Amino acid sequence: MKGPVDAADFLVSRAGEDSDFRELLLAKPRETIEKEFGVTLDEDHQIQVHEETYTSTHVVLPPRSKLSEAERKAARTGAASLEFLRKTLHDPAPPARPARESVPSRRTAAYGTLARAGRESIRRGLVFLESTIDRNGAWHCIRFNTADPDIPRHFERPPFVSALCALALESCDETRATAMCSATKKYLSDTIEYPGFWRYYRHLPHDLDSTALCSLVIRNHPWILLGRNVPKILENRDEEGRFLTWVLAENEPNVVSNFRLESDPVVNANVIAYLGDHPETKDAQRWLEALIVEDGLDASSKWYPDTVAIYYAIARAVIRVQPALDRLRSILADRILGLSDKGGGFGNVLQTAQAVSALYSLGNSEGIDAKRVVERLMSSQREDGSWPELLAFGDQFLKWGAVGRIGHGSEAVTSAFCIEALARLVKTLRG
Repeated sequence: MKGPVDAADFLVSRAGEDSDFRELLLAKPRETIEKEFGVTLDEDHQIQVHEETYTSTHVVLPPRSKLSEAERKAARTGAASLEFLRKTLHDPAPPARPARESVPSRRTAAYGTLARAGRESIRRGLVFLESTIDRNGAWHCIRFNTADPDIPRHFERPPFVSALCALALESCDETRATAMCSATKKYLSDTIEYPGFWRYYRHLPHDLDSTALCSLVIRNHPWILLGRNVPKILENRDEEGRFLTWVLAENEPNVVSNFRLESDPVVNANVIAYLGDHPETKDAQRWLEALIVEDGLDASSKWYPDTVAIYYAIARAVIRVQPALDRLRSILADRILGLSDKGGGFGNVLQTAQAVSALYSLGNSEGIDAKRVVERLMSSQREDGSWPELLAFGDQFLKWGAVGRIGHGSEAVTSAFCIEALARLVKTLRG
């Protein structure tokens, strides 16, 4: 299947060479595109193909902004307005519940018995997640301060978090997981902004981290399938070809200012995973390769707190652009396995889950003691099916003192990654 970089050009080129295909594309655009690319497009999105002639010219206007002029004006001053910021958040969040003390069983269960227990753990986790996702299909996260726990905590529901968790659940074939992913896809389609971008908060500009992950989840949306957002993404690179986090545009909120236009390895990995292996992503691929090969990831990301989270994102890019980054497979796997502790984990339960899933994606699951890790994950699960709230991502380098150290995470986010890891481990136990 063609990637988003060249899908639209492919259709135009083929229509110019094949008159029968041209007629089909004009008469039945949806059916023709679905057949050509092997996809099913969103049913509630109309597809129209127009043919210009020597006596007829078409001018296509982009859709109106989803934000009113008053909202756009308010967003431009949002960084200085706590009142506006509160509008982007939801109800105050309760204090974090203490994590369950992890005490793996000392018994050595048979593979089949442990696989069944793992599936039951997944089922309980999915039941918990169903209770946390809102009726629009949005996942919740909690914004908190990593330096001062007394600063109020708030729920938030940015599209980025929903995409992050939906991608994790894609590895689980349980009916509940499939239903939640479907609801999340609808939510992301409802929050998309032309020509295929998302923002974390309303007072922030579009960002490539949100845009890449959301695009991966709703890759069959016509704007995404046809690469409507690709030209603007490609414009957002620095002189070295690395993708920048923020997408600043005229008349859009710009509260991040130029000093925060940083190149982040996870953001670049996510963009590469979306765009695929193309000449336009080669410089970013080479940069990531150098960071991995030279072991230079420590403190390289502004948004992700540890190397496991970075490895997890890069592993996703590696498998989506293969064989371009295949030489990183063994190096990444060795780096991750080098973080393993005596108990078979890779840090806290969130880090362990991400490390396991990354190794599984890289084809190096044989380096994992599947039985020990399954027991470890299950022993950290609470009675209600949840796993503990842990720091998943956040701005760790703001120079605003304690107030600026923002973290994001929730029981739902941790649970999504634990379910992803368990789903993969259970398959390993089943042989």
